[in-house]
Amino acid sequence: MRVKRVTDVIGSKVYTDAGDYFGEVEEANLRENKIDGWRIKVSGSATSLIGGARGVIIPHSFVRAVNDIFLINGSALPSQDTESSMREDISEDIEQL
Repeated sequence: MRVKRVTDVIGSKVYTDAGDYFGEVEEANLRENKIDGWRIKVSGSATSLIGGARGVIIPHSFVRAVNDIFLINGSALPSQDTESSMREDISEDIEQL
């Protein structure tokens, strides 16, 4: 097993387990001297998946592999159904006001 330093992982390309390019690793979030999550700078084409945000924090539990590339579980990303239901809930709340 080859151990990588966190500094070696920064800047790595991030792909989903479906093989889609997602972005690059910007930073590791540490809690109690362990990696808690990763801040990912999202690529232009993937920003539509997360509502136009430029970055996202992926919990370390969703990381599938760290080697030459950084592989994340696709379930870490919000689904289109989740986004549309959130928009409907917000619209209903606004109408009630």
